[in-house]
Amino acid sequence: MLTVHHLRISQSERIVWLCEELGLTYALTLYNRREDNRMAPDEYKALHPMGIAPVIEDDGMVLGESGAICEYIDRKYGGSRLSPGPDDADFAGHLFWFHFSNATFMTNGMMALAAQAAGAAEMPPFVADRGAKGWQLAEARLGEAHYFGGRNLTLADIMMGFSLTTSRAFNGMSLEPFPNIAAYLQRIGQRPAYQAAMAKAEPGMAPMLS
Repeated sequence: MLTVHHLRISQSERIVWLCEELGLTYALTLYNRREDNRMAPDEYKALHPMGIAPVIEDDGMVLGESGAICEYIDRKYGGSRLSPGPDDADFAGHLFWFHFSNATFMTNGMMALAAQAAGAAEMPPFVADRGAKGWQLAEARLGEAHYFGGRNLTLADIMMGFSLTTSRAFNGMSLEPFPNIAAYLQRIGQRPAYQAAMAKAEPGMAPMLS
């Protein structure tokens, strides 16, 4: 049995959404963040040596890291239907956004949070510049394609979604300068699988789609 361990308000929501998009039968275990420091509780940290979300278990195998988990589930249980093959016109675009999501886009946001936590009076210019370029690139992509993955929803969208939605709970960023992203999130919010995933992963919390 596939078990998804979801830390509330974290990127592990991606895995819940993926399982719903694929129509999988899976077990979901929810973990609340600690009250004192908003970090993962000890029982979540004990699941994997890195002690961070997401984590899945599958017949005794424990796996962490969003991208690895997405590929594992899509290949093993989804017939790779959310991963365009090399003969697909969207192959390169899907690969770029799938890897860009955590390697660059989310990393930009984490650098900004780290600067704030370190007491920086203002954002270091290179951090602000990288962050702005990432959002501009995402806005441009959604002006030319219906999804980050291209014509159809792919794992690239599963990966990018968290940084555009729930992640903004940490910085309060407005989508007003990004109409293409805002329109895209409205499309995502209409997907039954996304609605089901968020109801299960974040009960009582309205998805941050605007």
